[in-house]
This record gives sequence, C-alpha cells and structure tokens, in this order.
Amino acid sequence: GVHNLRQHLDAGITTLREHGARNKVGFIIKEALSRGYIPGPRMQVSGRPITCSGGHFHMCNEEADGPDEIRRSVRRLVHEGADYLKIMASGGVSSTTDRIDSTQFSVEELCAAVEEAQAANIYVMAHAYTARAINRALESGIRSIEHGNYLDESSCELFKSKNAFLVPTLATYYAMPREGLAAGLHASMVEKIGDTLDKGLQALELAHRSGVSIAYGTDLLGTMQKWQLHEFALRREVVGIGNALRSATSDAAELLCMEGSIGTLTLGACADLLVVDQDPLERPDTLENLQQHLGYVMMGGKIVFERKN
Repeated sequence: GVHNLRQHLDAGITTLREHGARNKVGFIIKEALSRGYIPGPRMQVSGRPITCSGGHFHMCNEEADGPDEIRRSVRRLVHEGADYLKIMASGGVSSTTDRIDSTQFSVEELCAAVEEAQAANIYVMAHAYTARAINRALESGIRSIEHGNYLDESSCELFKSKNAFLVPTLATYYAMPREGLAAGLHASMVEKIGDTLDKGLQALELAHRSGVSIAYGTDLLGTMQKWQLHEFALRREVVGIGNALRSATSDAAELLCMEGSIGTLTLGACADLLVVDQDPLERPDTLENLQQHLGYVMMGGKIVFERKN
C-alpha cells in the first residue's frame, strides 16, 4: 500500500478514493498519511465493501443479507471511520462464482444502505455493470456507479435526474487481459472480461452525449497500478482531452464533495498543482505519459515530487 501511494503521488494524483481494502488496512494507511508518517495522496476510505452472501468478491468483503444486516454493516463501517460506503449491486469480473449480468441486493436492502449512510452524512457508491443493476441502485439514492459498462439511455436519464456520477474504469479492462494472470487472477476471471472494454467505451460515449456527470477512476488491482494514466488515452478518444481532464479534476472534486478545495486553482483551495513541460490540450498524449512530462507535483502548497534531470 505504501509503495502504491508513492507511485500515485509521483504520477500526479494528489487525492483518491480507496474502496477495496481488507479488514481495517485502509483506515490505518489513511491515519499514517494524515500524521505524515508516509508520503502519498490524501485519501477517502470506504472500508470493506458490502456484499450479499456469496456475492461479488464475498471472500474479502462485509457480507450482509436483509435490511437489518445492511444497517448493522453500515453502522459498523461508519464507526470504523468510513468516508463513504461501497456496495456490490451486481456480479463482476474479479470473482469466479457470480455473473456480470446478475443483480445483488433487493431495492429494499439498497435503500437501507443509503438511509443509514445519509444519517451519517456520507454517501454510497455501487459496483454495477448492467442497466438493470445500475437503475436499481440509482433509484435507491446511490450517488456514484463504478464501471457501468452496460448502461443504457434509461440509466443516463436516471443519472441526471438523481444528480449521480458515473465512474468508468476502462484501464482495468485494458490491463487485465495483458497482466491479469501474472498478477494472480484466476483464468476464469480474465476470461469473463470478454467485450467489457468495448462496451465500456460505448457506455462512456452514450453517457457523455447524454450529459451525465463523469469522474475519473481505474479500479486497477495490485501490480497493474502502472496503467493508471492509460485511462486518459482510452477516454480522450471518446470524449476529448478537455473532458477527460475535467473528469480527473473539477468533476472528481464534486463527486468527493470537495469542490472548491481540490480540482481547482482558486484562492482558498488546497494548492495542488502539476507543472508539465507541454500543454495537454495541444498535445493530448501528455496526460497518459504524464510521468515523462512532470516537472513537479505540489500538494497542499508543498512540493512532493520533483523530476531529477
């Protein structure tokens, strides 16, 4: 975790959401960051994602069935220090026993998670792939959808009416066929990827054309973190470099409820700054190759990375 945080910082990432850590390691690392014991971006942490019995990635997550168990899980995670919550609203790629097109949790259960989160003044984000799973989550009041590769026009209307965010994670579907086996994933997980990247690009185009709020994310696992900036290369072909850049700055700040503090260069903000040697709007490949062009990274008004010539 410490190694990955240093890599993130050196790649110009000064704020991130962490929503997959086992046990309490995410909270421990966040505390170490806040005390200055280790270098890295500021973090928002969800703690263990909530899944149903036998649900997506159940071996690493907080299992809960029924509204009452959901409420207990949410309250436990809030007590541990969760900044927001993650719930598995569908099956997924990175487990061997559930289908991508399945839904997980009833609407009543999803609503219970949202109600408890709102009581603690935090929000819920959901892992979801299909329009059916996405729409159930949005109708329940969930603030952001991770992945969303198989959304449809009805999903886009719900995103807008609910003021929710889509967080495509295209880089992981690019990296997993190339390095998933070497990273320790089961062969069946890699096979499940199928047309997920192509569908994700189509979903991004539809969401962008429909005016959905879109933020930056990658969902890369373990050693595949090195592909984190390749998300820019995948997105700019669909939405243009300006929109891809906004998804990682001002739009991401709004999702994290930190607008005015990060993702902007204004008086009173955190003074996070990347200095590069060429204009990314004129040279769109700058961002996916950012480490070659970074002069220095400033976070909170302090230089935390400087390129050695």
